[in-house]
Amino acid sequence: MNPWWSDRPGAVLPTFRRWAFERLLSSVRTGLTPITVVRGPRQVGKSTLQDQVIAKLLDDGVHPTRILKVQFDEIAPLLKQHTPILAICWWFESQVLKRTLNEAAHAGEPAYLFLDEVQNLTDWAAELKSLVDNRTVRVLVTGSSALRIESGRDSLAGRISTIELGPLLLREVSELGLGTPLPPVLADNGLERLVTKDLWSEIARHGRQHVHPRDEAFKRWSARGGYPRAQERFDAPWEDVASNLVETVVDRAIQHDLRQGERGRKRDESLLREVFKLACRYTGQSPTQSVFIEDIRSSLGGNVGWQRVQNYLRFLEGAMLLRLIEPLELRLKRKRGAPKVCVCDHALRAAWLHEVVPLDPDGLERMPHLADLAGRLAESVAGYFLSSIPHLGVNHFPARGAEPEVDFVLTVGERRVPVEIKYRRRIDPHEDTRGIRAFVEKAAYNAPFGVLVTLLDDVVVDDPRVVPVSLRSLLLLR
Repeated sequence: MNPWWSDRPGAVLPTFRRWAFERLLSSVRTGLTPITVVRGPRQVGKSTLQDQVIAKLLDDGVHPTRILKVQFDEIAPLLKQHTPILAICWWFESQVLKRTLNEAAHAGEPAYLFLDEVQNLTDWAAELKSLVDNRTVRVLVTGSSALRIESGRDSLAGRISTIELGPLLLREVSELGLGTPLPPVLADNGLERLVTKDLWSEIARHGRQHVHPRDEAFKRWSARGGYPRAQERFDAPWEDVASNLVETVVDRAIQHDLRQGERGRKRDESLLREVFKLACRYTGQSPTQSVFIEDIRSSLGGNVGWQRVQNYLRFLEGAMLLRLIEPLELRLKRKRGAPKVCVCDHALRAAWLHEVVPLDPDGLERMPHLADLAGRLAESVAGYFLSSIPHLGVNHFPARGAEPEVDFVLTVGERRVPVEIKYRRRIDPHEDTRGIRAFVEKAAYNAPFGVLVTLLDDVVVDDPRVVPVSLRSLLLLR
């Protein structure tokens, strides 16, 4: 795992670097906290990012013996050690670094530890806390289970910074597949701008200014989704890509990340698979308790309780295969309605269900019978994308009495932006904006305008409180 100790090359790395590379490199070198965590679903490029950061450090003159990499999902005996992280560090100090971590830091040559899939260790957080509290060292941790990573955050408060990495952004698809970089609209520290009308108008203009590379990238993304391997091997048959996605993402998450429950109890693999199947089937929707229970009992038989199904949905969310977007709570009202299910990648859904649904306008024009399903997928895509923006509140607003449903409500502080998804060629400027207008007209909701996410760029709405933005342009926000 550490060939640089012997002056040997590591594996050949992709020249393409994901958006998080520079932020990750800066955090590892001089970040405010000694530990940086990169979390995300399997196969989105976390380990590759880690190797690229190591390669950059070596290129910049960091001595090879100052770098330690350990992949904890590849060496099973390590998991049986009482304190594997600390034991490895003691060994590293004596056998490789030839001095203590603190001595290296005092000499201005701190060591860098790269720990991959560390959440597989029972007490990883306690070990890291002990390590950074007593030694000066820079640590990068990766993990594909948000639940297990989150469970360690409390004991690591003040010592940890988190970067969340999902499937490829649209601008990354453009750069990776077409060699055309596309700039994002929103800066990393620009969250306040999301509740200004000018930003959403800028998003629409930005998409039109880059219409050709944007649309070409969107076609590739529509066909293969956002997993790097699917885009890198665009020449491969879809059947092969789909099989690989199922095997390396879903199967591995269910068989390795989710099978082990509390106190060593095994979870039901067949039920996990069925719950994920239903999440894919109802993505972009808010399926009720009865829908899940009836479908599961029909498929598996037996008496499966709702609490158990809910727990399994949370496990899948913890593996970052989906997001559950909760109903909005306002004025201390108890929330009503089920969470909206948004799967992390539409191509993963297509691979799991054997059901390919085009999202690009040309593909939909050739397959108009899939328009309604494409609308649900567009809602899922928008929901997962918006909820991936750090610190942005994202909820859905179920119909309440005379108040119509709103697909999503974005919250920054006390300000809100209602977002409606109308993914079709013909837009009724009055009827299709009813939910937005009703929400905006409630002064207590503090939402002076709303956003209508559409299939095409040329939608015009006369109401100045509604900003039309195509999904293709929205995905260039980040």
